Amino acid sequence: MATITFKGSNITTVGELPKVGEQAPDFTLTNDSLQDVSMKDFAGKRLVLNIFPSIDTGICALSAKHFNGAASELDNTVVMNVSKDLPFAQKRFCGAEGLENVKNASEFKNHGFSSNYHVIMNDGPLAGLFSRAVVILDEAGKVIYTEQVPEIVQEPDYDAALATLK
Repeated sequence: MATITFKGSNITTVGELPKVGEQAPDFTLTNDSLQDVSMKDFAGKRLVLNIFPSIDTGICALSAKHFNGAASELDNTVVMNVSKDLPFAQKRFCGAEGLENVKNASEFKNHGFSSNYHVIMNDGPLAGLFSRAVVILDEAGKVIYTEQVPEIVQEPDYDAALATLK
């Protein structure tokens, strides 16, 4: 389990993110068109998993916007926002913000992602939601970068994540 903080108070996650160099665990999530998506749908492409508690919070919104801007400049790379938000909320937010370079995926009906990526928060006011994390996979589905953001109200280290893709 990972220990992170929420506004300075310690909380834990159900485990540790997959390790760099490992084959990423498969997943099935639901996109904002209510279609299932899995890792095989992105075979041959690099995949940035921008994982967060909810698209309707300030820091989560900032990360979606930041990665949307970066995605247009990345070759052979898909950026996917991953949360437990309903696909309708993800689509509404991205539509209202004009975010066209990222994909959305929800765990609202398939629960293997949180089990395999160990991102559920065990305690604190956001218990049951995803922690803030970034996991990047190469074209073969191997993990090439991870960041478990240490403080929920902190943005990911975009520079470090994006440097992995250049």
